Parts: sequence; structure tokens; C-alpha cells
Amino acid sequence: MSTITESVDVHVPITTAYNQWTQFEEFPRFMEGVEQVRQIDDTHTHWVVKVAGGTKEFDATITEQHPDERVAWRSDAGPDHAGVITFHRLDDSNTRVTAQMDIDPEGFFENVADKLGLLDLRVKGDMRRFKEFIEKQGVADGAWRGEVDRPGP
Repeated sequence: MSTITESVDVHVPITTAYNQWTQFEEFPRFMEGVEQVRQIDDTHTHWVVKVAGGTKEFDATITEQHPDERVAWRSDAGPDHAGVITFHRLDDSNTRVTAQMDIDPEGFFENVADKLGLLDLRVKGDMRRFKEFIEKQGVADGAWRGEVDRPGP
């Protein structure tokens, strides 16, 4: 299992950054290899991604969500991964967005990509593209401001 952490400072208010991140179906616009994300309901998504030359599909569950603070998830099946995106107000116009992901690569090519640091580079690129995307737009495509409490023990 690899842990990847990457932060980016975006020149938009925290609410704008958070609201855009809740628009999961827009992820292909700035995430490399993400072909499609379909929002099934408030806490479930279906992903289609290109990985190591192939296509993989999996479902993920949002395990915690608090407006302007964090969105956490875990995969239900398929590639084993989990993560959290946190939002930190720097001032009225700037926000630090931090991604922390735990990924367990599957298969030879994904393991090689992980060992070579390619997964780190992909996350770094995704965060950079999110910054460019949201700063260029200046406003979020939508918002979901609901709460999802962390599951109990």
C-alpha cells in the first residue's frame, strides 16, 4: 500500500474549491486517466479509469463529507484505494487543497508505475490541473453541501 500526499494552493475562496470538488462527474476534466465518474446517490460513485494501458471500473463510497472541510472515500471493489481531500482557508480568496490517498496497486504494470513514482506524478498533475481548472472558471459548476458522518466502529 502506497500513501500519496499532495497539496495545492488555489486562488478561490474555500467554498468555491469545496463546491467544485463535490462535482465528481466533472473529474475527467482535470484528472488524468479518469474517463467517467457517475454519481449514483449521495454517497456512491461509479468510476471508469485508464490504468497501465487498460480500463478498470469500480465503485466507491463517500465515507465522510463536511462542507468546506473534507471529503473522504474508499473503493468498494476493484482497485483497493481510499483517501481524503481537505480544504484549508488561507484567507478570503485562497484555499489549500490537500489530497491524501492510500493506493494498493494491482498487477505488474501498476506496481512498476508505483515504484517509479508515476502514481505520485499523476496525483501531482491532477492537483495542478484542478488549480488551473478552478482558477480559470472562478466559480464552481455546482455544489453538494450535505453532511456524511464517519461510520461508527
